[in-house]
Order: sequence, then structure tokens, then C-alpha cells
Amino acid sequence: MKNVINNTKKGILMVALLATVMGFAKEASFTIKNESDRTSLALLNVKKGNLLSIKDANGLILYKESIKTSGTYTKGFDLTSLPDGSYFFELDKDVEIRTIPFNVKSNTVVFDKEKAIVSFKPIIKIDGDMVYISKLALDYEPLKIKLYVENDSYLSNNYKLIYSEEIKDIQTIERVYKLDKTVPGNYKIIIFSEGREFAEHFKI
Repeated sequence: MKNVINNTKKGILMVALLATVMGFAKEASFTIKNESDRTSLALLNVKKGNLLSIKDANGLILYKESIKTSGTYTKGFDLTSLPDGSYFFELDKDVEIRTIPFNVKSNTVVFDKEKAIVSFKPIIKIDGDMVYISKLALDYEPLKIKLYVENDSYLSNNYKLIYSEEIKDIQTIERVYKLDKTVPGNYKIIIFSEGREFAEHFKI
């Protein structure tokens, strides 16, 4: 397998997309109102099926909800009963993940809105024997790509690594790979970025 397509023209389009997305990333996307024993969270421009979670500092999910209606999501949470520590709301959208951190101390909830961040997911597209990957890395965060093929074995979920790449110091990441049509079967691609793992299974 090898990278077979020059991405120069597509890169020009991605630069324009990057500028647009950076503008959206700076827009206010949520409001928070703390009351004595209740926190009201309003999320703007959500879509049905987006996932909202509350996690602790170790990434343990304490609450999870699939948003039912597109538009503005509003809900009240009692966060004061949580043990002292660091937590965050996480909104998992189509191509981005928004994180809103907060701390609980002595039944008091404090949000630091300046530390709310937006992470962009890698976009994976499969077209026949072609694999397209794109990712906006606004802070030049590294991206690891691993491609596996299922072994011809009686063991289920038995995959062999056939390609690996780590990409650094690039804001607009684009890769195109061509697979060997003479090796049909089940494949999976795993992408590691910002402490997260994204996987896609496909067949050629």
C-alpha cells in the first residue's frame, strides 16, 4: 500500500475550509448558569444524535445522553453532589468534539469557560480500494494512522498491521492510500489523535 495521489489542489480547498472552521470554533457555542444547587447548560446548534457526556478527569463516563432534537439543547444538572475533583462536559458532534471543563469543591461548581476547547475528528472516507483521511489539527497535534487487514485464519478479529504512519507539525492533514485490489478482505483503520482513538472497519 502507498500514498498515490498528490493533494496539492485539494489542499487549497482545505485551507479555505480551515479558515471557516476556525471562525466557527471561536463562536460562542454554549451558555452556563450556576444556581445554588443546579447548573443550567445550553448548547447551541446541536443535531439530533449528538452525544452529551459528563466525564471525570480519568475519562470515566458519569452521564451520557443522545440529544433528541436539533437546535438548542437546554438542561439542568445537579453537579454539587459530585466528589471534589475535575470534570468536563463533552459534546460529540459530527466532525468535532467540544469539551467544557469544571471543578467541584465543597459542593461548589466552578466552570472555566476559557479552557473550553474544540477538537476536530479525523474524517475517513472509503471508495473502493481508496482510503481518504483528512483532519484539522489547529494546534499541530500529532496524528497516528494504523491500517490492518484480517488474517486468513480461523480466529475471529485476527488482524495484522500492514501500514503505520505518524504525522506531526501539520495543521491541515490529508492522506490518500490505495489498497491492493488483489488482496480482498476485511480491513480496519485506527487513528489516534489527542488521546482519542477512532476506528473504521471496511471491506474490499
